Amino acid sequence: MSVWRYIPPLALPGSLQMAIDRWLFDHYLDTRPCLRFYTWEPAAISLGYHQRHYPDHWNTLVWQGYPLDIVHRATGGRAVLHQGDLTYSLVTRGHWRSRRLAYESLCQFLIQGWSQLGISLSLGQSASSEPRGQSVPSTPSAPRSLKANCFATATAADLVTQNGYKLIGSAQVWRSQRVLHHGSMRLCPDPDLWQQVFGDCLPESRLVLPAIGSLITILKEAAADTWAIALEEEPITPQEWRTIYRYL
Repeated sequence: MSVWRYIPPLALPGSLQMAIDRWLFDHYLDTRPCLRFYTWEPAAISLGYHQRHYPDHWNTLVWQGYPLDIVHRATGGRAVLHQGDLTYSLVTRGHWRSRRLAYESLCQFLIQGWSQLGISLSLGQSASSEPRGQSVPSTPSAPRSLKANCFATATAADLVTQNGYKLIGSAQVWRSQRVLHHGSMRLCPDPDLWQQVFGDCLPESRLVLPAIGSLITILKEAAADTWAIALEEEPITPQEWRTIYRYL
């Protein structure tokens, strides 16, 4: 049985969370596959690696007295609001024949875990297909903030409920056969903040969601069962933190 490292949940600023993910990706060859879950404090907007333009008003948004961080991910895709969400991240090695198969494989633990909560998830349609159950900001008249919203579409990288509600958006970056795969689970974002960021109403999920602690426990068990692995809890050491801070 393969043993993966599990880093306990951390609530940190976005720049530091992204630094940890980049560090894990860079140093994977020196260590084991790793899984972690995390939240963002203060609230933040993460941009895709190639997403250089975003609405000017995002620079002045405030949530609970703190400006929203705006950070770039190492992965692609559109902007994600990190408030009321739970983010997951894993680094491993793979030999999948296509990126879709890689997403199918690496998202299985999410599908299995959420199914235990009575919520059936499946991959969204391909990027070239019409997303299901979401407003599609593809027209020139769509607000710029809406076009930038990751959760306004559901591609083959994402997980949607049976009625088309996008619950989880994921993205990957590869180097040789190494992959950083991370994503955001949209749990309980504030509707007013969502409106301010994207200029659109927050879709109604109608889902009964567990507490984050319970959800993490279920997803850890699902990961161990899905991939026949053991998760060994190992917090980031002081020496590792010193390396991580160099990524800021």
